[in-house]
Amino acid sequence: MQTVTHRKFAYAVVIGRFQPVHFGHQRLIEEALRAAQRVVVVVGSDRQPRSVRNPFTLDERERMVRACLRGSEQMRVSVVGVSDSPYNDQLWIASIQSAVDRLVLQDGADPASTRIALVGHLKDSSSYYLRLFPKWEFVAHEAVESIHATDVRQLYFDPERRGQIPAEALPDGTAEFLRQFAGTADYGSLCEERAFLVDYRERYRYAGSEFPPIYTTVDAVVVEAGHILLVQRKFHPGRGTWALPGGFVGQQERLLDAAIRELKEETRLKVPVPVLQGSVKGSHVFDAPERSQRGRTITHGFFFELAHNQWTGLSEVRANDDAAQARWVPISDFLGMQAQMYEDHFFIANHFLGGLGPR
Repeated sequence: MQTVTHRKFAYAVVIGRFQPVHFGHQRLIEEALRAAQRVVVVVGSDRQPRSVRNPFTLDERERMVRACLRGSEQMRVSVVGVSDSPYNDQLWIASIQSAVDRLVLQDGADPASTRIALVGHLKDSSSYYLRLFPKWEFVAHEAVESIHATDVRQLYFDPERRGQIPAEALPDGTAEFLRQFAGTADYGSLCEERAFLVDYRERYRYAGSEFPPIYTTVDAVVVEAGHILLVQRKFHPGRGTWALPGGFVGQQERLLDAAIRELKEETRLKVPVPVLQGSVKGSHVFDAPERSQRGRTITHGFFFELAHNQWTGLSEVRANDDAAQARWVPISDFLGMQAQMYEDHFFIANHFLGGLGPR
């Protein structure tokens, strides 16, 4: 006779970035499987371009998650991706709740009356999000002694140190995935980016100080007739991704002056400086601590709305400086470009565009 297992919860949710999956992640999922009939693994930082901090796609991370499961558990686990929302926790919370509610509804249940658990461990201040879902009962799980994902990435993307990750330090499925990924062109590009970042941080640190530098940058969100002006990055970090025109503030510059200078240098935008100064419709500070891989970088965004001349068309632009391309992109197309955008530039633009992007 088959034994029926009665579990306390109908659903259990596990949230993480899984970059990559380690034993701590595996134990959380196992705890969720013991606690609930069905498990929802929420994979964060979805629709991000590859970077040393976010090297693996949603599909690749799902493969690693499923490689940690026994065959009998596969049907009980759903994996969903949720985009970051670095300047709006409420939007991020709503995205996760909506993703879970959709799965519950697909099963024919009512999310409002279904008992749902959130499984996690409060390791440090980065786990604050575990207290943001009062509708779900928090199930604490003790931290597992395991190599951290950050340490894995630091070793793995240094070709000379990759062998220092012992085979037994990671779940078998993760170890095999990493072995195969090391043979791809994407791995080589990420190793180059990591080497650039290590050199950059060493070169620009404060000499003799224990405190790393804090950088100040500016970014320009320029729109005209339903189009947004973007540049494609020519160099690391983020080589090949699309970005807002911008860069570092000079020692003797005011912020708006720096934004206009960088805009003109990168795009050769044929609009006089006084006209640009008069086209500023808003500004905002973007200061998510992890927004830049180069180090702590606070950027000031400026929103320019240009008047359009229907007889001459969109203002002329031409790539220059460290931009490989500069072009006007229809805003309707831009809203689908999150996976191609550099760092948090998609979210910066969306702040001024009214949060129109997909969730």
